[in-house]
Amino acid sequence: MSLLNQLPSIKANSKKRVGRGYGSAKGGHTAGRGQKGQKSRGGSKIPLWFEGGQLPLIKRLPFLRGKGRFNVVRPTAEITLNTIEKMQATEISLASLKAEKVIDVRFKKAKIIATGKLTRKVQVKGIKASQAAAAAIEALGGSVE
Repeated sequence: MSLLNQLPSIKANSKKRVGRGYGSAKGGHTAGRGQKGQKSRGGSKIPLWFEGGQLPLIKRLPFLRGKGRFNVVRPTAEITLNTIEKMQATEISLASLKAEKVIDVRFKKAKIIATGKLTRKVQVKGIKASQAAAAAIEALGGSVE
């Protein structure tokens, strides 16, 4: 009895080469591209946003008015324990972060994440903190409100 049928295969089937004649196992004449048109020709690269010559959606919509359109929407600022260590204030709030220019004035919320080390006692007011960051602050005698 032969063991040839039990040997593991060493090579997967090769990829079908489109448009290389009838013997290539994938079409001969049109090779799965349909009949005519821009996408049936070689070298056709149509951008994703192209709408066939119709006025594109981005040009049909009106501009946003005012200078506010340049502001980037930043939902929450991330503050690390290393950043708090470098600050002068002992009471950390959104106002003190903005006053020491740690975060941008446009931020409305902030959250402390546990990256780095903290070696001094601080009080955090009005800012969220991750569980690990809150544990690190409270371990040094600080508080998170």
